[in-house]
Amino acid sequence: MNRVCNMLGIQYPIFQGAMAWVANHSIAAAVSQAGGLGIIAAGNAPAEWLREEIRQCKYKTDKPFGVNIMLLSPHAEEVAKVVVEEGVKILTTGAGSPGKYLEMWQSNGIKVIPVVPSIAIAKRMEKSGVDAVIVEGCEAGGHIGELTTMVIVPQVVDALTIPVIAAGGIGDGRGFAASLMLGAEGIQVGTRFLLAKECDIHQNYKDRVIKANDIDTVVTGRSTGHPIRSIRNHLTREYLKLEKNGATPDELEKLGADSLRRAVVEGDITHGSVMAGQIAGMFNKEQTAQEIINELVNEAKDLLNNGKDKLNF
Repeated sequence: MNRVCNMLGIQYPIFQGAMAWVANHSIAAAVSQAGGLGIIAAGNAPAEWLREEIRQCKYKTDKPFGVNIMLLSPHAEEVAKVVVEEGVKILTTGAGSPGKYLEMWQSNGIKVIPVVPSIAIAKRMEKSGVDAVIVEGCEAGGHIGELTTMVIVPQVVDALTIPVIAAGGIGDGRGFAASLMLGAEGIQVGTRFLLAKECDIHQNYKDRVIKANDIDTVVTGRSTGHPIRSIRNHLTREYLKLEKNGATPDELEKLGADSLRRAVVEGDITHGSVMAGQIAGMFNKEQTAQEIINELVNEAKDLLNNGKDKLNF
């Protein structure tokens, strides 16, 4: 049996990406109910917001779901305790090391799975005792590293003994099958779940993703050391212009402040940050989470089961 499914008690090794302002109990419950692993993104939200989201998710599904904790959040200490108090059993982490909380979490039966951008950090995480890692390539939306999924996944797989979940540029059965062939034991999908009917972001955001083509995403923030991939708009053009002209970090931060919330909640896709991965151009319709997961699984199974017929050399 797949190690990720066995460890987490899920039907399919498909994680829903922890997208800030996007991944709430609604989409998390739908993905978990469909057999994947729904994830609530704590982001910079206060602990009591997360507590209510966890309870709402439990009300909607009795299947396993996870919480993502951004360790640089000003509320990280409180959030780290809330997940224990509310009986969450699966955590993914980002923006820092989960080391200081590992003993508390794991002594309470919580599986801890950090997002890693490199082999060195992946090895460090395995040594610290985490249960698996998510390896994310730069094709992903939002905060990204430098290496592509195709390059980094097999190298991390070769370096570790714990399971590896591939992320970045994965949204259909072909990407799922390819990830498994690279040695990953699961995938994380973000951008495609933006178009899930249970994802309650503003319709303007969904429509912009639907209209995106293959070259519509751009990376901003490289000069700050915190690159972000999003769909081109007035905000990205202004940001890149400031970067080119040597703007200070404070000037850049001021321009980008609150921009993700403006896009997700208010539907401002001109001055807001429409974070999405490079695969945005592949999808042009809304579907239920169940339909998305069914397609991912069935396409991957068909490819992997019939692979021998495709090797005509």
